Amino acid sequence: MNDDFNAGGVIAALCNDWDGNPRKDALGLRILGALHHAVLAGDAEALAAEFPASNRDYNIDRVWAAARRWLEGNLDAVKLFMQSPPQTNETRRSIALLPGFLALAARFDMPMHLLEIGASAGLNQNWDRFGYQTASWARPGDSEVLIKTDWQGPAPTHLDAVVDIGSRAACDLNPLDVSDPGAARRLKSYVWPDQPDRLQRLDAAIAVAVSSGTQVDQADAEAWLIEKLAQRPATGLTVIFHSVFLIYPPKEQIKRIMNLIAKHGADATSQAPLAWLCYESEGLFGGDHSNPQMQTRLQVWPGDETQILARSDGHVTQVEAY
Repeated sequence: MNDDFNAGGVIAALCNDWDGNPRKDALGLRILGALHHAVLAGDAEALAAEFPASNRDYNIDRVWAAARRWLEGNLDAVKLFMQSPPQTNETRRSIALLPGFLALAARFDMPMHLLEIGASAGLNQNWDRFGYQTASWARPGDSEVLIKTDWQGPAPTHLDAVVDIGSRAACDLNPLDVSDPGAARRLKSYVWPDQPDRLQRLDAAIAVAVSSGTQVDQADAEAWLIEKLAQRPATGLTVIFHSVFLIYPPKEQIKRIMNLIAKHGADATSQAPLAWLCYESEGLFGGDHSNPQMQTRLQVWPGDETQILARSDGHVTQVEAY
């Protein structure tokens, strides 16, 4: 694709007039999503024949040749597809958040009220229904979703904790309703087509979301949090959580969101504690901005306690736990 762009080919035709930052806007991923979407929708037979799902011995030169031909014949459709930002809703991030959720469930004998921001399709709202398995520990779930990773370090404490979810709520600027097959297909299109485990896990997580009626409000995270925190229950633990979200809002808004959470944390009581659980770039919390590592961070009020529970990468292929 890079060579084709430099040669003034179809990739250049798709990207030359882009109004924005091509790298930050992930134009490459948008184009790859359009190709995978066409294959999943049955709109690109020649390309589908070369893709991994149909051809285990796929050859990238043949894949690219078929992809280029399809792109050349569908420029307008691809440009339209590219207008929406990519969303993957990577469910494996739940295993990075799990130690925090379990610690909260064990510590507070009260219902947990979940508030997720930047939730995409809301699949991780159902983290407590997923099964988790590593080489050193496991926690069963009540669904077909099984999340695995290379876990280094101690197992999460309180693996047998009983989780009591009092309510679930989530928001996203552009939420996907996976009960709509078209929206579910779009979500799946951004998963690498040569990673069958991720694709199968996504299908299973979508099935859980549909059967449980998972919903995501279309809203700006800051405005939504202002409203939800002002109305949070007088009793019970409120948990604000998110994963790989804070890299997207403007810096000024990131600071306002953090200050908003801290403000409500200062007002928390033992009857209505507040927790902030996130899996975000270390650079957002004073670390090295050039380091791509993510950290699982848990902050609890009253008390303003902060813990760093784990570090990993954006797709949680390996976890370094503490």
